[in-house]
Amino acid sequence: MKHFPIFLAVEGRRIVLAGGGDAALAKLRLLLKTQAKLTVIAADAALEIHKWASEGKLTLIRRAMEPGDTMCASLFYAAHEDAVEDARTADIAHRDGALVNIVDNLGDSQFITPAIVDRDPVTIAIGTEGAAPVLARAIKKDLEERLPASLGTLARIGKSFRGMAEMLSFGVARRNFWSDYYFNAGPRAITQGEGAVEQALDDLLHDHLNTDAKPGHIDLVGAGPGDPDLLTLKARKALDKADVVIYDRLVTPEILELARREAIMIDAGKTGFGKAMHQDDINALIVQHGLDGHHVVRLKAGDPTVFGRLDEELAAIEAADLSYTIVPGITAASAAVAGIGQSLTQRGRNSSVRFITGHDTKGYADHDWKALAEVGQVAAIYMGKKSARFIQGRLLMHGADPLTPVTVIENVSRPDQRVIATTLADLELTISNANLTGPALTFLGLAPRAAVQAAQSHDLRLEAL
Repeated sequence: MKHFPIFLAVEGRRIVLAGGGDAALAKLRLLLKTQAKLTVIAADAALEIHKWASEGKLTLIRRAMEPGDTMCASLFYAAHEDAVEDARTADIAHRDGALVNIVDNLGDSQFITPAIVDRDPVTIAIGTEGAAPVLARAIKKDLEERLPASLGTLARIGKSFRGMAEMLSFGVARRNFWSDYYFNAGPRAITQGEGAVEQALDDLLHDHLNTDAKPGHIDLVGAGPGDPDLLTLKARKALDKADVVIYDRLVTPEILELARREAIMIDAGKTGFGKAMHQDDINALIVQHGLDGHHVVRLKAGDPTVFGRLDEELAAIEAADLSYTIVPGITAASAAVAGIGQSLTQRGRNSSVRFITGHDTKGYADHDWKALAEVGQVAAIYMGKKSARFIQGRLLMHGADPLTPVTVIENVSRPDQRVIATTLADLELTISNANLTGPALTFLGLAPRAAVQAAQSHDLRLEAL
């Protein structure tokens, strides 16, 4: 992010614009929506600018800009449509201490003006850092169509009521009140006028003050393998409502960004064979925040029902008599095979697939190695990096073909995903040499589709010879 979005207080402050043509008019139509004191400096200004000046909406100085003209200005726009004159006036404004924007010159500007959806006092700013103005306009158009014109009126009336709403306890109770106002009582009342809206607010506050506080609720949410686009809609909604998010180490920053800004974020990460928050402590955190009346999201990488210690957390939640919802996610195995163009089952090859873990709470995990060693078996091995030699040894000991294809996929679904194809005979050496730093999933019995097709083509050529 090269431009940090802020909303600058401009009421009563100077904003100076130099230029009088089409570029100046475009900026002024936006700036006139503010409560700033506008000054336009132009030797030759458009008739519309003269009209605004005569109406007292801005001050027009009819000459070229001079040093000192931007003293005490918070913002300055150079809108001459002339690179030399823009540079000259921008230099003056810099010396006077104003923040400078040169219209259509992103590189020499200190700030940019975003596309704006105006439902005053609700304002939505859309910026692309100059990369895609057409996209910004498309987003603006979409939002304009979605947001009713009455939204600004509701927000303005609601703003005047905020002090009264502080009678409600901070957090869920207050948020439920405002949600009820903006999405139910307010829109119904606005059709009868502003007085009806004010009365609706009074009635709504009375109802919420006399309603018993709702108990907390726990959402056990699958965050998927890492790509935020793979989150379910239900998971997105849960993050949007959360007061507290208790997340695992493998949940990506891009997904954590989707949580409410006001939410308490708690890292409950675990590292295989390393430092970890004890499961009992995680259970206690979930329960305590739930008993405090919070909407808690327990955010787990992948799917919470797959190697997520879900039952232990559910037992603690039920013991505390708290309500819960399980929100499934895309487990890493599903996303990983999609990335290599394979399926977990295939007619004529395997009618079942095993999801196994490389280690458990006691160390390396033991499995039915004899069954896994049979030809055509497919297994997705979670947490298998450190147990690669153990797994390799057990399978070979039980008669597995050393040439059995194995695929290791690191950082499944993420931009830095890495796919490593090898064989069972070379599994441990391949993983050791790969220097894997991210989470990795190992597939026994599957090779990337491209590799399979290449091998089949090679076999056909040999048969032809």
